[in-house]
Amino acid sequence: MTDLSELRRIRHELHRHPELSGQEQATARRIAELLRACQPDELVEGLGGAGVLAVFDGREQGPATLIRCELDALPIHERSSQAHRSTVDGCAHACGHDGHMSIVIGLARTLAERRPVRGRVLLLFQPAEEDGQGARRVFDDPRFVPYRPDYAFALHNVPGLPLGEVFTRPGPFNCASRGLIVRLTGKTSHAAHPEDGVSPAPALAHLMQALPGLPEAFTEKTWVTLVHARLGEKAFGTAAGDAVLMATLRSETNDAMTALSERACNLARKAAAQAGLGVAFEWEDDFLASVNGQEGFEQVAQACRSLDVPFHRMPEGFRWSEDFGVFTLHAEGAMFGLGAGDVHPQLHNPDYDFPDELIPVGLGVFRTIVEQINDLQE
Repeated sequence: MTDLSELRRIRHELHRHPELSGQEQATARRIAELLRACQPDELVEGLGGAGVLAVFDGREQGPATLIRCELDALPIHERSSQAHRSTVDGCAHACGHDGHMSIVIGLARTLAERRPVRGRVLLLFQPAEEDGQGARRVFDDPRFVPYRPDYAFALHNVPGLPLGEVFTRPGPFNCASRGLIVRLTGKTSHAAHPEDGVSPAPALAHLMQALPGLPEAFTEKTWVTLVHARLGEKAFGTAAGDAVLMATLRSETNDAMTALSERACNLARKAAAQAGLGVAFEWEDDFLASVNGQEGFEQVAQACRSLDVPFHRMPEGFRWSEDFGVFTLHAEGAMFGLGAGDVHPQLHNPDYDFPDELIPVGLGVFRTIVEQINDLQE
């Protein structure tokens, strides 16, 4: 039997030593050490960066089932009096990835005792979820090709929902999102003679008003949120010649994101052309929508029914983004939310901490999904 107190201790250890996206080497080494003790048939390290994959093979042919969790933390200074609070200044597991890892370590310990009967089970500890790059890098890593799954599942804890209850749906579960950077380039001049320059100020002001209105033309749910704007520099003798505008684009589907991105860029190009400005675009934090398959949804629902875990079919997906959609784009599967408590601090807040009470619930649901698809030896 899996020792839950040991999983809590592991979670607290991981919480004390967080690492940012793309820098998870020490976390990955610790995870690999814990996985080796479970004697997987294969252990692949360095996938897509710091990713770690443990492979547990069955004795019969069958599907490959991927269970995925995340390695990375956030650039947030933790406010906590807990003994396991972060020891890294300005970095904290304020999204619960430490808890997600502990759940999947628990599943590895289960598989060490009860191997799958059919197919194989793949436990992926993925890097760089927070910046939207990790899943793509793992999936595109040539060493991942032999392990591409037939099924893929993941969870995320969700503050504001009842503790230990499961929330999911078929179809869009998380929104697609992209960070758009618009750079407008004109010509500076002396502030006494602004007419000698080309100011981006009118175009910037227009875009700040027009971009958030783009979703009005869509039948699907889309959002544009302005997050940053800068005009010139703090120099009272200079009329600004450049500007930067940043916005987060969000949509329920990938097709809507493509259309929203095109319209945002076309709007900026038109505004720049009318003002005689140069314009350039950059993209960051690029997330696909996470879309659950019908069968994947049913697997989660059946696992909850078997365990008598309260289960809710959501009427619509979450607005926040998750890069797990890279896997469900290519495999049947689903992501589900695990309630972290009605009044629990929100994700990405400095006072957030993963509820240890969720470890046995998440572990139970994952284990039951694996039993349903791959069966487990007695």
